[in-house]
Amino acid sequence: MANRNIVAIGASAGGVEALRLLASKLPRDLQACVLIVIHLPTQFRSELDMILSEVGPLPATFAREGETLKNGHIFIAPAGFHLLVQDDQLRLGIGQRENNARPAIDPLFRSVALCCGPRAIGVVLTGTLGDGASGLLALKQCGAITVVQEPRDARFAEMPATAMARSNPQHVVTLAALPGLLAELVHEPAGAPTAVPNTIKYEVEVAKSGQASMSNLDRIGRRSVLACPDCHGVMWEIDEGDLVRYRCHVGHAYTAELMSLALDENLTRALGSALRALDERIALAGRMSRQADESNRPHLAQSWSQKAQEFQREADVIRAAISRVDELAGELAQEPDTPPQPDRQRKRAAEAPSDRRRA
Repeated sequence: MANRNIVAIGASAGGVEALRLLASKLPRDLQACVLIVIHLPTQFRSELDMILSEVGPLPATFAREGETLKNGHIFIAPAGFHLLVQDDQLRLGIGQRENNARPAIDPLFRSVALCCGPRAIGVVLTGTLGDGASGLLALKQCGAITVVQEPRDARFAEMPATAMARSNPQHVVTLAALPGLLAELVHEPAGAPTAVPNTIKYEVEVAKSGQASMSNLDRIGRRSVLACPDCHGVMWEIDEGDLVRYRCHVGHAYTAELMSLALDENLTRALGSALRALDERIALAGRMSRQADESNRPHLAQSWSQKAQEFQREADVIRAAISRVDELAGELAQEPDTPPQPDRQRKRAAEAPSDRRRA
């Protein structure tokens, strides 16, 4: 009987350090293939493959289209593509960003669930926001063993905490205990085959080909009143127990938390654009008023001056709205009984020493 020979791992902020420790402790004879998605910046070439190869016994490489899964090997999702598995081969998906990332963790987890869930192990490590929670639930539904890093042990707790709350994983462990646990789990026999929900099949295909359709979305979700922050098309709301997600017919996908963040950013940009337009109208009206005054046309000058004052009042309203939005964001970030807010987590990630730069 086959063993649990696929280990799919997702990480984000703080993930390079976590992956370094994990790779350094994995056994040389690991009877499983390790697949990793981490949210790395795309502005420069990552050296994570060399970093992980140097610290541990297993070779690590960035995945290439059509490669065959190999035991004792670490494959890393390359920038700009979703890492997927199909028939024990690696596929690089060209679908739209999910949770504002490509590669994203959820597409990898769903593809592993679809192709080989009963012989898979899914792991969510440190990170912000909620990428990985939906995919981990898909893995569990398809017979995989699911593991989450203990949130209090993670450098950034939000991603493992979200996965833990919404997928109820079989194992919650510290990073130090994770290598030993994986070494044990890969020796467990694969589980029995399970039926794969149509939602998972469809979303894997979207991540792979970038082709989505309204009719299929109507079958897996319901049309919402929200517009996609990326393409401004209609979004479908998809319920997965306590997890609510959104996907548009172009293929962009968001968790509810990330959708809220994206809409906040769109609102800020819209308010900024409105303020800029009003400032330009104020400047133009002022100039027209001066020109009319210099041309000895007092009535026209007064008309332009009144318009400038009206524009100024409107601009003051927009400025007050922007200030209030910032105040509310600050108040939410300081509430002790609420989960970490996205903007606060993002600020902490920017202020903390960045292991992503070293990768």
